[in-house]
Amino acid sequence: MSLNIFWFLPTHGDGHYLGTAEGARAVDHGYLQQVAQAADRLGFGGVLIPTGRSCEDSWLVAASLIPVTQRLKFLVALRPGIISPTVAARQAATLDRLSGGRALFNLVTGGDPDELAGDGLFLGHEARYQASVEFTRIWRRVLEGETVDYDGEHISVKGAKLLYPPIQQPRPPLYFGGSSEAAQDLAAEQVDMVLTWGEPPAAVAEKIEQVRAKAAKLGRTVRFGIRLHVIVRETNAEAWQAANRLISHLDDDTIARAQASLARFDSVGQRRMAALHGGRRDKLEVSPNLWAGVGLVRGGAGTALVGDGPTVAARIKEYAGLGIDTFIFSGYPHLEESYRVAELLFPHLDVERPELPKNQGYVSPFGEMVANDILPKAASQS
Repeated sequence: MSLNIFWFLPTHGDGHYLGTAEGARAVDHGYLQQVAQAADRLGFGGVLIPTGRSCEDSWLVAASLIPVTQRLKFLVALRPGIISPTVAARQAATLDRLSGGRALFNLVTGGDPDELAGDGLFLGHEARYQASVEFTRIWRRVLEGETVDYDGEHISVKGAKLLYPPIQQPRPPLYFGGSSEAAQDLAAEQVDMVLTWGEPPAAVAEKIEQVRAKAAKLGRTVRFGIRLHVIVRETNAEAWQAANRLISHLDDDTIARAQASLARFDSVGQRRMAALHGGRRDKLEVSPNLWAGVGLVRGGAGTALVGDGPTVAARIKEYAGLGIDTFIFSGYPHLEESYRVAELLFPHLDVERPELPKNQGYVSPFGEMVANDILPKAASQS
């Protein structure tokens, strides 16, 4: 099975060490362009663009990088409760058309109550997932060409429709990650690609089977992906030295403050990440070659595969054996590490190489649309 390998755009910062300004790198458009173009040239299938108040806006970043890349796909965030599903559908179709069919979408319900409140979203965990279900039902149907009337508990629309379709049919793929029961129910019903953070293989296998069973009851099948950091070097010893160097500037106070901040999240996935290391730096290898040091101070994906190329490839193949076909990697700093991964890891894997997309604009057979959605009569009918 060929594997889809994605990289990551560090719109919330980058550097050589975690938890310190020493060795930090300014992240501007020029740098993001360097990372994106490197990923494009090296054969990564796409890039995940993070979301949240600590990040640059993922949609604007993606749009700005379309002209300077050729094959790279952009996985950008959909934020239920913060934007209308019909507006999000129009934006998604536009991004897909302007990129030549290189748009992918990541449904993000959010897990930080403080940040969500700042964006005007005050729903609790269960209600937030129900609102996400309603959002996704509308978003999908509108993108697939339906005219939608929907009266939900959280969202209602009447006559919602899309006049200019996306290139990818019936619509661009929808990704989603979540570990709670509500998240798994949403994934089983609505999404195409279910993502997990890098937990030990046994825990990942359990989640995959749970989602598969839920999807099967609905007559659906879904694909699976995993989000991990990678520290790959020419030897295992060098890789572990690099891992230890990455957290060499962390002190106990910084770790404690980071963990206290992350503890306010109501995300089940975040709690599972934190439980792997418990805020301690003495037992960070939580599974063979799976290192939880990143999660000491970073929210979200907190584990890395560590080793030489053949060793890391073997661990990746273990996850692939569970049914995972998409791997979203990152490493610090992201520019240099993209080259290391491509040069040291790719030769040991069957990597799906993206094709050069064809530009496909949309031309109405009736010319310019008038009165918002009324098609003028064809010339032959006038």
